[in-house]
Amino acid sequence: MDAIDRKILRALARDGRLTNAELAEQVGLSPSPCWTRVRRLEAAGIIKGYAALLDQAALGLPDTVFIEVMMERHDEDSLRRFEATVLAIPEVLECHLVTGEYDYVIKAAVGGTAGYERLLRDRLYRLPGVRHTRTSFALRCLKRELSPVPE
Repeated sequence: MDAIDRKILRALARDGRLTNAELAEQVGLSPSPCWTRVRRLEAAGIIKGYAALLDQAALGLPDTVFIEVMMERHDEDSLRRFEATVLAIPEVLECHLVTGEYDYVIKAAVGGTAGYERLLRDRLYRLPGVRHTRTSFALRCLKRELSPVPE
């Protein structure tokens, strides 16, 4: 990957709807070599896909919470069941298996404290093997990058 590939990745990370002509102009290439590079980056799995960024507030889920989850057991079956269940919860934006005191960190979109309580009581506390949770509400998002592009 060279400097032009990184320019392409940065431009697409900012706006995945750029036309090939617009992208080529931004990175200083003609359209044909730009198209070839984008296809190569896709084929290599560096570009995994394209998605629309949705406005959580407009969808009635204006608040972001970070929920740390401690499991009762750490056997493969318990973790697999927990993970499969979390994948099916629509409010969950991300879920990471982490090191430290807690086992998972979940990022979720909720509709205020009432929406958070519903998520906690109706979904998370019913998950298999959950021992304890700890939650923080995000006050403001200072930076949001979907994927960093190294220099």
